[in-house]
Amino acid sequence: MSLYHLQKILYQLNRDPRTQAHFHTKREELLSEYDLSDEELRALLEPDIGLLYVLGVNGQILMHFAAWHNMQWDEYLEAMREGLRVHGPVRAGVYAETGYQGVAAHDAELRARRASRSED
Repeated sequence: MSLYHLQKILYQLNRDPRTQAHFHTKREELLSEYDLSDEELRALLEPDIGLLYVLGVNGQILMHFAAWHNMQWDEYLEAMREGLRVHGPVRAGVYAETGYQGVAAHDAELRARRASRSED
């Protein structure tokens, strides 16, 4: 999987009319320029906004791609929620789940560790 290449083609599709035209007329040739997995290709071609989100595509890029496909804002948000339900947590990128539970939980864990060490 190459999140970089996936986001790059989406960015180009969002911004460049020539890339958009090639996507409609010379799709296979255009996509061969990018190192995409089968799953990424499928998500791009359907388009499966939820899967693209789970794969880690940045929301700013993704919302423009959804709009390019005439998806309304509420449909876009629901597609991302559905992606999480169907495909699980975000796998990569800035939205990836790290397991970090926030400052309060982290603080409590550190206090518990210190207390445990002081009891030894």
